[in-house]
Amino acid sequence: MAGLPSTSKPGGKASAGVFDGIAIWLLSPSWLMIGFFLLLPVAMMLVYSFLTKEFRGGVIWEPSLAAYDQFIFDRGLFGDEPPVVEWTYITIFARSIWQAALATVLCLIIGFPTAYYIATRSAGSRGVWLFLITIPYWVNLLIRTVSMKFLIRDTGPLNQFLISSGIIDTPIHIVNTNFAVQLGLFYSYLPFMVLPIYAAVERYNFALSEAAFDLYASRWTTLRKILIPVVKPGIIAGCILVFIPSLGAFLAPDLLGGAKTFMIGSLIEEQFKGNAGNWPFGAAASMILLSMVLVVLMFYARQQTRAASGAR
Repeated sequence: MAGLPSTSKPGGKASAGVFDGIAIWLLSPSWLMIGFFLLLPVAMMLVYSFLTKEFRGGVIWEPSLAAYDQFIFDRGLFGDEPPVVEWTYITIFARSIWQAALATVLCLIIGFPTAYYIATRSAGSRGVWLFLITIPYWVNLLIRTVSMKFLIRDTGPLNQFLISSGIIDTPIHIVNTNFAVQLGLFYSYLPFMVLPIYAAVERYNFALSEAAFDLYASRWTTLRKILIPVVKPGIIAGCILVFIPSLGAFLAPDLLGGAKTFMIGSLIEEQFKGNAGNWPFGAAASMILLSMVLVVLMFYARQQTRAASGAR
């Protein structure tokens, strides 16, 4: 229309142009939120991890590597003995990685066919299925975990049903086991796997599968060579969304597990509770956990970059 300023640039590229020069100010609220609620706490944890533990809790503002040394070495009660590798904390981290990886695999095994089933339903019924997947998140995670403990305890409804049905004679001891922790992680984070895969499958062109069938490809071949490579970004995103929170979870290990099922999140939580806590060690364990998460995210970013380069 005549009289309106042009928003096109030389070369035919359209540009809003209206917000040129003030874009940084429009982004400033987001940067302030990220800086105050993310970067600042992480920076504080990093600083605390290099400080000295105060005897009654808290920290002494004296630089020290004692927290990281405590994670790797055991120097005796008074710290004057020759250093020996401290396997306790390494074992806790290894157990956490194993539990998180197993939860991710189980969620993938159940989540992929679930997401595929939902994505292949009619448009009207997909919303109902997604509603059923997400409805547990209407309830706080703590309440859901406590409810699960009530269900699987020795005198809970699960064991009572199995005994009354004649399937078992004595209650199955589930609480305070690795299986209970795994069950809690799987139940808590399964939707994180389903939703990204569902979004990827929903965008999938099923004409590719029909073409594969026309060329006499089996269902397994079509799944392995066509469907999975196409929806791979959704699978990777779901695995990350399950693995990372499972790695730092502490509600499931605390409520469903015991001393033998201690995980990283529980270890960090214990260091900041009460006067007996060790804030520098808790901060150091947090930074080690953060480093592990960053490695996973960097691997994902690298895979995405390679995929984008290969698509060009």
